[in-house]
Amino acid sequence: MFGRRKKKGFADDVADATGEAEQVVDGVDTEADDEQAEGGRERVRLAPGPRPDGPWDESEVRDPAEGRVDLGGLFVPGVDGMELRVEVAGDAIVAATVVLRDSAIQLQGFAAPKREGIWGEVREEIAGGITQQGGIVDEVEGPLGWELRAQVPVQLPDGTGGFQVVRFVGVDGPRWFLRGVISGQGAVQPQAAGLLEQIFRDTVVVRGEGPMAPRDPIVLKLPNDAQMVPEGVQQEEGSRFSGGMGQLQRGPEITEVR
Repeated sequence: MFGRRKKKGFADDVADATGEAEQVVDGVDTEADDEQAEGGRERVRLAPGPRPDGPWDESEVRDPAEGRVDLGGLFVPGVDGMELRVEVAGDAIVAATVVLRDSAIQLQGFAAPKREGIWGEVREEIAGGITQQGGIVDEVEGPLGWELRAQVPVQLPDGTGGFQVVRFVGVDGPRWFLRGVISGQGAVQPQAAGLLEQIFRDTVVVRGEGPMAPRDPIVLKLPNDAQMVPEGVQQEEGSRFSGGMGQLQRGPEITEVR
């Protein structure tokens, strides 16, 4: 019952990820296709800006593991009542989703160029992919900086068409980019997303020193004491993880059809 989802290009991911996030908390996860980058616009070629409130590079935090779950490439803050799910590409874990009551945020780190950020480009690509599907996208300046607030076309349980509201947030760091996808009530009512936004800010990114192509996902790992729990299985109260976090789960499976 453990899910395994193959990661593809950014734009190609929009449709598949919509179905996946609906099973989490009526949300959507998406990426952008590398080949759709327009490039050349001055505002998308800016160097990474300061991050006085995070998210953090491992070099900026004395003890990344304090109060956080060690996923290797990401240290994710643990808070009471949260559930953590992971997503895989092949045999590699490439994303983590924090579910908190009726909202969720998916976290995924990517390699980035040393002297310029990629969030501006990625925003354009995500917006273009959603618009091509008939969705609606607004680019606004939110609590985490520039973000996309999107209405993504989805199929409702009764078979009719509808829209899912999703927020795409991102921050450029030193040689990395952290993307967050907020779904559920945190996307419908941004004022209800304060704790999810704080989790994003307090996440620590560990890119590593090895060579990586820009936009390569930063690979994650399971915590040493993680217990994999299939979906639908009742979890026991309490947790060995900091912050009272629920047991680790893998996300639902989505089959890739070519």
